[in-house]
Amino acid sequence: MSTLILALAAGAVIGVALGALGGGGSVLAVPALLYLLDFSPAAATTASLIIVTATSATALYAHARDGNVAWRTGTLFAAAGIVPAYATGLASAHVPEAALTVAFSVVAALAALRMLRPATGNAAGAVRPVKAAGAGAGLGAVTGFLGVGGGFLAVPALVGVLGLRMKQAVGTSLLVIVVNSLAALAARTGSGELRWEIIAPFAGAAILGAWDGKRLAARVTGNTLQRVFAFVLLAVAAFMLVDAVV
Repeated sequence: MSTLILALAAGAVIGVALGALGGGGSVLAVPALLYLLDFSPAAATTASLIIVTATSATALYAHARDGNVAWRTGTLFAAAGIVPAYATGLASAHVPEAALTVAFSVVAALAALRMLRPATGNAAGAVRPVKAAGAGAGLGAVTGFLGVGGGFLAVPALVGVLGLRMKQAVGTSLLVIVVNSLAALAARTGSGELRWEIIAPFAGAAILGAWDGKRLAARVTGNTLQRVFAFVLLAVAAFMLVDAVV
């Protein structure tokens, strides 16, 4: 199978996951780039950031049009993650590739386990600024280091810590993801050659797939989709961990 077809297929699958679940699908971008498209771990995380930024920015526009973005809350949350995203983006270039893969597999497994747990809301008026800032900084660090959007972390934090409704949390998380991904990309500028002939069709297919994912979500219950995706993600995380340590 040609590299272009693999890039289009992988991008479409990840886009569908993003569109259907509102977050978490981008976690599959890095393993797809690693094992299907022969990227190194460092190059895969940088390429993933580009794909995540493009896809999330497109989805952000759609959510903003529907009024599902809390701009002030999202801006403050994202601001806490800018410096950590930039710093870990710089640091990732000095981490051994095996360690980077192990770290990614652990985060992917945690994401899957988090998706298997029901979301819990926060009581109105019980927003905790220190915890919110800590969550924003932690998300930025993960985004910069591993090249993932972090919707699987942002959505629960926006619901549980800041008390947003689920739809609003999903839309606002996209704003946070775009800001943090851009900060991480700024740290990686000039760090290596980018294979645009793969990244561009991958990102394009992901953007188009996100619209199909929205239609799929209307037909299948969200809990079913989330559980299926979580188990797939657990299997990917286990494979990556074994591959890194054996």
